[in-house]
Amino acid sequence: MMSPDQNNNDDSVPVVVVESTDYVPALVVVDMQNDFVSGSLAVPEAETIIPNVNALIDLPFKAKIATKDFHPTNHVSFAKTHGRPEYSTLRVYHPQDEQKILEANQTLWPIHCVANTGGADFAPGVQSHKFDAIIHKGTHPSIDSYSAFCDVWGKGETELPKVLREIGASDVYICGLAGDYCVKYTASDSVDYGYNTWVVRDAVKSIASNNMVWDEMESKGVKFTTLEKITAKLS
Repeated sequence: MMSPDQNNNDDSVPVVVVESTDYVPALVVVDMQNDFVSGSLAVPEAETIIPNVNALIDLPFKAKIATKDFHPTNHVSFAKTHGRPEYSTLRVYHPQDEQKILEANQTLWPIHCVANTGGADFAPGVQSHKFDAIIHKGTHPSIDSYSAFCDVWGKGETELPKVLREIGASDVYICGLAGDYCVKYTASDSVDYGYNTWVVRDAVKSIASNNMVWDEMESKGVKFTTLEKITAKLS
């Protein structure tokens, strides 16, 4: 048995409690830009999600990250670049693919989000001054990128993977435009990069119906939440 003195000595040793958590949430706000809200490639009812996007930005995420399409004037995704009709498709190859193995079907869009123009700016009302980082994508004339993580071939990364690694993110929450393009591909790649991935349903608008988009993302392993639920969790 221990003596009374031994007990007293043990009791005098302070107990150190170390709090730790594996939950490190990051917010990714996708392409809330003028051309997608009210400009040349406007998503229907895009302006209606701005209040919810702002409410998400105000929550205590570890990092609040925005993405921007930031295209050169001769970008591969512009119909005018190829002299073809808008919304037609074209088979394209990675510029370093001399053997023409890495092909992609490129939708040809109206000119949008040209770098350093008003169309690429954040839409009025979006609390852009609260973003911790802004990720530019689609900056190479011959390479498109729907995903905020990497280009359509998965060869070139943006800065987003680095930012998420630096903060030790565990969960990525995604909102913005458009649900059936950049949100969907960003969410899919987020799963592939190993993050618990959430799309905030009431802070997303799509070009087409949202319902088909939800099913497609769910099959990939994306989970869904709402502003109300994530507010309760983070508060």
